[in-house]
Amino acid sequence: MLSNNHNNSPPTPRTRLERLLRERELRRSNRSSSLNDQESRDACSLGEVNSYDLFTNAGDICGSFNEEDVLEGISVVKDSFDGFQRPEGRTYKQRLLVVANRLPVSAVRKGKETWHLEISVGGLVSALLGLKEFEARWIGWAGVNVPDEAGQRALEKALAEKKCIPVFLDEEIVHQYYNGYCNNILWPLFHYLGLPQEDRLATTRSFQSQFDAYKKANQMFADVVNKYYEEGDVVWCHDYHLMFLPKCLKEHNSTMKVGWFLHTPFPSSEIHRTLPSRSELLRSVLAADLVGFHTYDYARHFVSACTRILGLEGTPEGVEDQGKLTHIAAFPIGIDSERFIRALKLPQVQDHIKELQERFAGRKVMLGVDRLDMIKGIPQKILAFEKFLEENPKWRDKVVLLQIAVPTRTDVPEYQKLTSQVHEIVGRINGRFGTLSAVPIHHLDRSLDFHALCALYAVTDVALVTSLRDGMNLVSYEFVACQASKKGVLILSEFAGAAQSLGAGAILVNPWNITEVAASIGYALDMPADERERRHHHNFMHVTTHTSQEWAATFVSELNDTIVEAQIRTRQIPPLLPIREAVNCYSRSHNRLVILGFNATLTEAVDALGRRYGQIRDMDLRLNPAVKEPLKKLCDDKNTTVVVLSGSDRSVLDDNFGDYNMWLAAENGMFLRPTKGEWMTTMPENLHMDWVESVKHVFEYFTERTPRSHFELRETSLVWNYKYADVEFGRLQARDLLQHLWTGPISNASVDVVQGSRSVEVRAVGVTKGAAIDRILGEIVRDKGINKPIDYVLCVGHFLTKDEDVYTFFEPDLPTEVPAAVARTTVTNPFGGVPVPKIPNTVVSPSRSARLKKQRSLSILERKANSHGSAVFWRPVVQDRLSLHEGSSVLDLKGDNYFSCAVGRKRSNARYLIGSSDDVVTLVKELSECSECQI
Repeated sequence: MLSNNHNNSPPTPRTRLERLLRERELRRSNRSSSLNDQESRDACSLGEVNSYDLFTNAGDICGSFNEEDVLEGISVVKDSFDGFQRPEGRTYKQRLLVVANRLPVSAVRKGKETWHLEISVGGLVSALLGLKEFEARWIGWAGVNVPDEAGQRALEKALAEKKCIPVFLDEEIVHQYYNGYCNNILWPLFHYLGLPQEDRLATTRSFQSQFDAYKKANQMFADVVNKYYEEGDVVWCHDYHLMFLPKCLKEHNSTMKVGWFLHTPFPSSEIHRTLPSRSELLRSVLAADLVGFHTYDYARHFVSACTRILGLEGTPEGVEDQGKLTHIAAFPIGIDSERFIRALKLPQVQDHIKELQERFAGRKVMLGVDRLDMIKGIPQKILAFEKFLEENPKWRDKVVLLQIAVPTRTDVPEYQKLTSQVHEIVGRINGRFGTLSAVPIHHLDRSLDFHALCALYAVTDVALVTSLRDGMNLVSYEFVACQASKKGVLILSEFAGAAQSLGAGAILVNPWNITEVAASIGYALDMPADERERRHHHNFMHVTTHTSQEWAATFVSELNDTIVEAQIRTRQIPPLLPIREAVNCYSRSHNRLVILGFNATLTEAVDALGRRYGQIRDMDLRLNPAVKEPLKKLCDDKNTTVVVLSGSDRSVLDDNFGDYNMWLAAENGMFLRPTKGEWMTTMPENLHMDWVESVKHVFEYFTERTPRSHFELRETSLVWNYKYADVEFGRLQARDLLQHLWTGPISNASVDVVQGSRSVEVRAVGVTKGAAIDRILGEIVRDKGINKPIDYVLCVGHFLTKDEDVYTFFEPDLPTEVPAAVARTTVTNPFGGVPVPKIPNTVVSPSRSARLKKQRSLSILERKANSHGSAVFWRPVVQDRLSLHEGSSVLDLKGDNYFSCAVGRKRSNARYLIGSSDDVVTLVKELSECSECQI
């Protein structure tokens, strides 16, 4: 853990609450100096633009984490930089690389090597200007095509002065990536408009080329980031244009700190699953360390999509994939509220206010400020206003609606059609309710400068935001910030992200319900002053405290904290199997034992939903065709004993491995046979199985009511599997099933309930792979007549947690604790005649003895037989029985000659990890080639 190096600094906070309180004090102390510096920043050569510029509607999120959670990591990461000084004496600032589709500049070429730049001041720009503790750099497309190298060098030089780094995209890439995939596919889908419907065949044909261009463009962004990246930098990727970027960055440098934030809504999983590239985009985003959204709803939709489409595990913190946790959270953006509050005091703004007050004297002013876009609900807003005028004649000459509609994408036919529609409705209403001296609607197809906009906000009585689907809509925030004196009313669409932040102070409406919106207009105009003041106070407090600067600082701090947590988790994850080292040790050994699992180990690789290449394969387990030949070669090596240890029943193993020279251990080792011999069992005859029928009835019931689920009836267990069922419904059913089991059939039964990722298994107590392995070894030793010790063990499997005791069984340091010369006492052998060695308790220290008992575990019934000397009757497998530790007695392992590997599980007791069953094929091939060379 990072600590503070200042001797006089307060101690590092140890709890989340302590860190929260400390960070609050730090922010409060810095806020006053930030406000003093704000005016000088406004006076710099950033240029003035209005609220519709790039990034203004950049995003907002309502927290799914409480404030304590969000601020947790800030002071921890901050401490790592305390006291570190640059050579020139300035305090070190962590570099922040902000990567967005567009740079916050407008570049105009004035000559061959001359460029004119204007920087926009929008939501994201304002947020990062307030981050004093970070040194921000912008990376993005400058919005112009620069084909010549001289022009590119000149633009890079000019942008460097603005701390911007350009990504150069040619016209074809821009057309396919930006106009095509981003604006024609992703943007409509994320706003619930669906995929393009016109000319479907042409759309289908062009989709793949657009998606290829999208990936190519994202790689070009990644190349620029990699070029300028320095160790310790934070990379913050923005919006749907760059969903592939986290994956590209992590593939180049897995230690890079990467966050991704979406500035639009994220649709429900039912909408997202219609996208052909749905899985690739989700997995690419999950490569990031932290993923942020506007609201909790959008974050929930993303997690649901990962669960339903990818079959991954959703947790309260995010999404987990094979032990790698991507944090998912909601972060509310805001605006630079102080900028608007200060602007109201400027002389030019006051002049605008007086002019507007005189112009609309005696009339209530309603205001709408939107991009002329399908999702903004401008026609619905105007129609609702028309209905209000119809139903309230007294208001016809007392209210005016000012609608600012900023043109966008004017070359697109759909937007041209929308413009004509709006103009037609406005003209009809003005012709119907207007007079020679006044009209009810003033409609402007243009933007306003910042000062004029602030004045308009200030004189407004009712702001009307009727977005049909909006990521955040910061117009509502700007209106509230300018209403300190007027205290106007905000009517806000429930489909705008801002509704989750300002909903308590605003009047929430469904914009599709024209009657409801019309009624809300009347309620807002007649609202008493005290209620208006209460509502405004609630919204004003939120807008002035949840600023854009606070949003940026919170996200980056949370990202730093996420990295710290990930590093802690990484230390607990076993390393990847060193295949070359494992093969070398294999070649040097003389008597080898290879234990392989079956499901998800020797089968074909599938995703978490049991699909390969997106399709559900045969529900019966089948051996991976790629491993058949190398496995046969491995089994034919006389110095190698291969055991397939599986929870499957005997018939499954017979069908898949009957032609191999190996040993099969079915039902977690309760049944054993060499492929050239007959099945034998190690089950006690008095093993209580009277619970089977009642459990079977419960499993049958839940199979019937859970589509695509099934259950298996085995001799020692029952398994209910919902791998192919709907993920969320399956989990709910599994929870319900467990409640039924614990309160009924197994409430007093001697059983273990084992939960897998998509299964529930009820098995007899003591039935585990680790409990059976010693007996399996002894049977193999007796059958093969092994007279030289086993000096190499490889154990590979995708085992349930309860069965991972098989990994620890072979840890070679344990047997050395028992000196060979120690006299052994004996207990009665259940089979009679053959003494069973018993190790005195004085040989091993209590703690090590407990560990030995766990890792060399016998079944509970066997331990009872040893301790009480009572006879336990076993099924007649063979006439004479091996000693209970005869199997482990043939092991002569050194630490370097034992390799336990978990397949696809990062939380494991195994020494090493193997990524998937495809990697197991590679390992088996190399081992078989080594065996061939030795023949």
